[in-house]
Amino acid sequence: PARHFDTRTTEPISFFLSGLEELLAWQPNSDDDFNVSAVPLAKCQPLPRSKRPQTLVCHDMRGGYLEDRFIQGSATRNPYVFYHWRYIDIFVYFSHHTVTIPPVCWTNAAHRNGVPVLGTFITEFTDGEKLCEAFLAGGEEVYHTVGTQLARIAQHYRFDGWLVNIENTLSAAAAANLPRFLRHVTERVHSAVPGGLVIWYDSVLRNGTLRWQNELNEENRVFFDACDGLFTNYNWKEEHLERTRRLAGPRHTDIYVGVDVFARGDVISGGFDTDKSLRLIRQHGLSAAIFAPGWVYEHLGEENFLHNENKFWGSLAEYLPTHSVCTLPLVTSFSLGMGTSRFLDGKEEEAGAWYDLSAQEIQPLYPEREGRLSTSCCLQDAWCGGSSLKVQGTIAPGEERVAICLFSLQMPAPPKLFLTLVYKLEGPHPDEFAVALELTTSDSGTCREGNVTSLPEPNGRHHPRFLPAPPPGLAKLLAACNRGSHGWTSQCYELDLQDCSLRDLSLLVSRHQPSPQETPFTCLLGEVRVLDAASVAASPPQVQSLTASQLWWQ
Repeated sequence: PARHFDTRTTEPISFFLSGLEELLAWQPNSDDDFNVSAVPLAKCQPLPRSKRPQTLVCHDMRGGYLEDRFIQGSATRNPYVFYHWRYIDIFVYFSHHTVTIPPVCWTNAAHRNGVPVLGTFITEFTDGEKLCEAFLAGGEEVYHTVGTQLARIAQHYRFDGWLVNIENTLSAAAAANLPRFLRHVTERVHSAVPGGLVIWYDSVLRNGTLRWQNELNEENRVFFDACDGLFTNYNWKEEHLERTRRLAGPRHTDIYVGVDVFARGDVISGGFDTDKSLRLIRQHGLSAAIFAPGWVYEHLGEENFLHNENKFWGSLAEYLPTHSVCTLPLVTSFSLGMGTSRFLDGKEEEAGAWYDLSAQEIQPLYPEREGRLSTSCCLQDAWCGGSSLKVQGTIAPGEERVAICLFSLQMPAPPKLFLTLVYKLEGPHPDEFAVALELTTSDSGTCREGNVTSLPEPNGRHHPRFLPAPPPGLAKLLAACNRGSHGWTSQCYELDLQDCSLRDLSLLVSRHQPSPQETPFTCLLGEVRVLDAASVAASPPQVQSLTASQLWWQ
């Protein structure tokens, strides 16, 4: 069927639903298999709907379903990718189709990085009025069916809920039923999808008039009360934020204040000045909804995209609380899910552009310190996948080392950890530097490294012991230890901890000799692994009930 497969190439594609009939007729079938997310939502802290202000990103690009619709990837040059997952809490895939089912590659990439994904249910213009009249103006049976279908779709394709956007005028009867419909969708999504969310977009009012409010007020509060959050329109001023904060009360972090990066209309800021809007939003303790950050790609062009993307998110980082990794193993080669070549064990296996967000690996923090440190993606060289992480910086005069935080962690430490690191030093004098990993822990009162008689670490900084060879039994898994390849160096470490909580994983770059001069360095990170020794030693579960379907031989 053309909905599920590209008519030109027969490849499986992601799709949307148009109109009420297609939504009501939807049933899961075997052609859907490719569209079901294969990556469960990774646990992370804090959870969405926690009491700290959240950051939602609403991705709206050229109507949606571009190269990202090809489920098994494509040979796209300079595609749009998003990788600052550590800085956001919710991702919405937006298009103007009635039912926007997020392309599965976005759900896979977001879930791997601990971020839930919402689709969009939208009605607009005259067609939207007719559609709303058809399902809202009558009895509860029809709008209950629509709400139940939306919950079933999210559950089936394994994404996490909906942004609901009614952008057309409603009759009195339809307006009266709208809060009941919204409450029903929210209840159904909560019961069908663990941690599911339904967020309302500030558009139509309780009396059915279409008039954007740019705030929470008595005209739209009935919708906020019926669901998990309100995404406000973009033309607000500071007095809107003050009134919203007062009215929202304890639910103030469920207000996602809209910021249009394209800066359309009468807005505070956009583009590279988006931080001005975020500063105000955070001063009032509210969450933020960053709309169309693809501005960086669409407005500034594809050529220098990765540089501009880092600059954009770096300018906002101060106002974006990050979320932590909460489970082990933590394994990543930093691949963006795109590249100009494919690499394996440091060797270029295949030249040529490729794009597949499902193959994006866990993404780190991207710390920037003006003139002193930058982290970016390197497409020219990688250990595995399409890219490595390039860390460039300087060690100040008189300083021995610099620590670059890659991940914040939030979990109890197992008694024994193995860590592996694959890296490559570049620049004129790579031999001047040493590279290692550092783990920091909290609970410094109880946390001990090594045996019971050792003293607690005063600053919670641990430098894992270098392992010249992998321990017996783990040689196969840790085969990379000390097996350099194509200029890459592989190292393994171990660390014994008692009663500790893991807090940060950092890269440590140090120089062998102290120097009165500032020393610049460039280090490519190819892979990092943090493993619980106990689970590594256990034999992996056997694969059972393997089946193959939807085969197409060429």
